[in-house]
Amino acid sequence: MTPVKFKPLEEQLAYLKKGAAEIIPEDEFKAKLAQSVKIAKPLRVYLGVDPTAPDLHLGHTVVLRKLKHFQDLGHTAVFLIGDFSAMIGDPTGVSETRPPLTREQVDANAKTYLEQVFKILDREKTEVRYNSEWLSKMSAEDVVRLCSHYRLARMLEREDFSSRLDKGQPISVHELLYPLLTAMDAVKLQSDVELGATEQKFNLLVHREIQREYGLPGQAILTMPILVGLDGTRKMSKSLGNYVGITEAPGEIFGKLMSIPDDLMWSYYELLTDRTPNEIAALKKEVAGGALHPMDAKMRLAEEVISDFHSQDAARKAAENFQRVFRDRQAPVESPVVKLPRGSAKKLTALLLDLKLVPSKAEAERLIKQKAVEIDGVTIDDPRKDIELSRPAEFLLRAGKKKFLRIVVG
Repeated sequence: MTPVKFKPLEEQLAYLKKGAAEIIPEDEFKAKLAQSVKIAKPLRVYLGVDPTAPDLHLGHTVVLRKLKHFQDLGHTAVFLIGDFSAMIGDPTGVSETRPPLTREQVDANAKTYLEQVFKILDREKTEVRYNSEWLSKMSAEDVVRLCSHYRLARMLEREDFSSRLDKGQPISVHELLYPLLTAMDAVKLQSDVELGATEQKFNLLVHREIQREYGLPGQAILTMPILVGLDGTRKMSKSLGNYVGITEAPGEIFGKLMSIPDDLMWSYYELLTDRTPNEIAALKKEVAGGALHPMDAKMRLAEEVISDFHSQDAARKAAENFQRVFRDRQAPVESPVVKLPRGSAKKLTALLLDLKLVPSKAEAERLIKQKAVEIDGVTIDDPRKDIELSRPAEFLLRAGKKKFLRIVVG
C-alpha cells in the first residue's frame, strides 16, 4: 500500500475546524491527526445517516461536506447507512415515539441517498457500509451484554428523554436502545473520528464510551452546527419552507440563495463550500471594503453550490439568467410557454388569476397598481385593461419579479 502524503498538521487542522461547532476532546483529535501524519496512515472517519426520508436539502449536506474535507485530505471516508437503525428511529429532538419505518421504505430511501451523497463525496474513495451487516446478526445475549455497559440513569439524563419524563410523555424501551445499538457501528468500524450535527452530541458521546468498553481507544467527535434556513432565523427545514433541495433546478436554487440576508452568506460559505478560512476572510474583506458588492459575493456562492449538485455550466447559465431577470430586468432565456385558445377579450386581472400567477383577484389588482405587471416589456398599471384574445398572437407576460410566461394565442 502506497503511503499517503498528508498536508502539514496545522494546515489540516485549520481546514477541518472550519465551521465546526465542537471537537471532543480536541487534544485527542489533534494527537490522532499528528500520529496520522507521522506514520502516513489515514484516519478512519465516519458519518452515520439513517435514510428516514428520500430527499436531502442543503442543511443535510453540512456534515456530509465535512466528511468530504477529510476525504480531500487523504483520510478514509466511511459513509454508513443506518438501514437497521432507521427501522428503530432516532429519538433525537422528538417529543413522542415515532413509528418505525418498514424495510421497503428504508431500502428505497437508502438508494436515493447514495445517488445524492455522491454529488459531494468521491464515489471511488468512499467506503459505504450498512449497519444491518452487524446489528441484524446480534443475538439476545449480545444485546444484553451491550446494555450492561451503560447506566439507565445516564441515559435518562438525555434532554429528549428527561423532558418527556417531566411532561409524562411515553418513552418506548427500543428508543433507549438506539444510541447503544448505533454505538456498535463505531465499534465494528473501528473509527478514529465520528461526525455529526450538534443535536447528535449525546449519541456520539455514547458511541465513544462504548468503543472504550469494547477495548478500543475511543474515537474523537466533530460536530457541525445546524444550518440556518433562507429566512435567516430558523433551522433549515422542509416543514418550515425555508430550505433548498439539492435536486431542485439550478435556477430555483440560485434564486433561493440570492434571497438570503447578506450577513448569512458568510455562514453558508463556511458550511456549504470547500473554500478555506483564509479565502473566506479575504472575500469578506473585499465586501467590507467596498471592492466587491454583496450581491456579487452572493452570486459566487450560489454558483459554487449549484456546481456541486449540477455542473459548472448549469451554474453559469443560472447566474446569467438571474442577471437578465433581476439586474437587467429582461425575460429569462427560456420562459414557460402557455397556449390559449382564441376567444373574447379578457380582463388582465382575470387572465393573471386563470394562469395561476396570482392567488386572488385582489392580489392581481395590487400587482398591477404597483406597476409589477408587464406585457412585452411595457408596464400595465390599469387593472381594468382588456387583453385581446380573438386573433393569433404571442406576447411575454411578467407578473412580479420572478414570474414570466410566454403566451401563445391560437
